[in-house]
Amino acid sequence: MNKSLEHIVMCGLTCITAAAASAQEAPHYTAADVRFMQGMIGHHAQALVMTALIPQRTTRADIRALGQRIEVSQKDEIKLMQQWLRERHQPVPDPNAQHEHQMMNMPGMAMSDTLMPGMLTAEQLAELANARGSDFEKLFLKDMIQHHEGALSMVATLLGTTGSGQEPEVFRFAAEVDADQRAEIARMSGLLDRLTNASTAPQP
Repeated sequence: MNKSLEHIVMCGLTCITAAAASAQEAPHYTAADVRFMQGMIGHHAQALVMTALIPQRTTRADIRALGQRIEVSQKDEIKLMQQWLRERHQPVPDPNAQHEHQMMNMPGMAMSDTLMPGMLTAEQLAELANARGSDFEKLFLKDMIQHHEGALSMVATLLGTTGSGQEPEVFRFAAEVDADQRAEIARMSGLLDRLTNASTAPQP
């Protein structure tokens, strides 16, 4: 083999070896990543059911603004998760279809009779829908705090599963969910405290 041909062959082998090593090093999504995305779509869908109750049940500007923020962010994130699943040829849950029973029965998940962490039961949703005014405002905040805490639990479970949450898109999304939900929990807790204190303050 002449030197120029040998050089070409060696370069080719080096490139192939480098590409193979790179492919091995690149984090790959896992079954737990898929379950997380699928489950979080249903989780977000219930939050949208809750925020849809606001306009007819309270006139408070801060509660309405909170609901609008949650609605916009959760809708955007649902689209992101659906796209992530489609690009990987994974089953994409229909969030609208999950409102009926509020039960998660995602592919690969034996949870047909179990709610995802933090999700409201049918009884809790009915109680929220039947509330009005200040009762609704306080109950909405309590329920949404519970709902957000469930999302934090889902993120913790994902990141605590060996090998999962390593793909850059999954890790970035999970980190954003964690940060956003923690910030909203803090805001809602503060607002709930103010509403509770106002309702228990002695009348002049």
